[in-house]
Order: sequence, then structure tokens, then C-alpha cells
Amino acid sequence: QVELVESGGGLVQTGGSLRLSCLASGFRFSMYSMGWFRQAPGEERELVGSINWSGESTFYASAVEGRFTISRDNAKNAVYLQMNSLKPEDTAIYFCTRRSPASRNPANSGGYDAWGQGAQVTVSS
Repeated sequence: QVELVESGGGLVQTGGSLRLSCLASGFRFSMYSMGWFRQAPGEERELVGSINWSGESTFYASAVEGRFTISRDNAKNAVYLQMNSLKPEDTAIYFCTRRSPASRNPANSGGYDAWGQGAQVTVSS
């Protein structure tokens, strides 16, 4: 059974940092690219970024590039999202997700076939 479990969300002030973790189980983690999406109230789910199977290649949405960093540890079946210089507009539920091998567009949520339950991130102004 594929399972993705996020942790590390919380409340932080503008300019602060948070690190989200996602622990994966039930599949061969090192063979899959992984992604982080977020969804704010009343908004559509959007890509934050993705990382390939080896961790050597990453892709970020323009809204977070230069502030957020995705990394992974295949030995621990874990993927991380380091968020720095947080802004109130970063407030959202953040989801860890597994990218399907057939996916051609990292920004298309339809190309991800397993999702975590989400972690709330709230940035106060």
C-alpha cells in the first residue's frame, strides 16, 4: 500500500523558515520522481516543485524559486521541502506527491498518482 506522510507544518512569521518532511512507504521510492503541491483556500492546487529520482534535478514554480529547496534521501525514503523567506501568500496546505513515470509535465497534478494527507503552513504578516 502506497503511503505518503507529511510532517513539519505550522505557523511562522513573515520572513521565517519551515521544513516539511514526507516519508514514503509501500513502493520503491528511489525509482520515482516526487513533487510538492500546495492549495490555498479557494484556490486550485498548484505545483511548488519536483525532484527526480536521484535528486540531481529539480524544478520549481516561479513563485517559490530561490526561496524553497526540495531534496531527498533515498536511504530514508524521504523527501523534504525547505521553505525560507516565507510570505503570507505561501499560506496553504502542502502536499507530498509521487510523480507517475508516464507524466510529461511536472506542473500537471494529473501526472501524480499518490498523495499525502497534507500539512498546513500558515505565514502571519
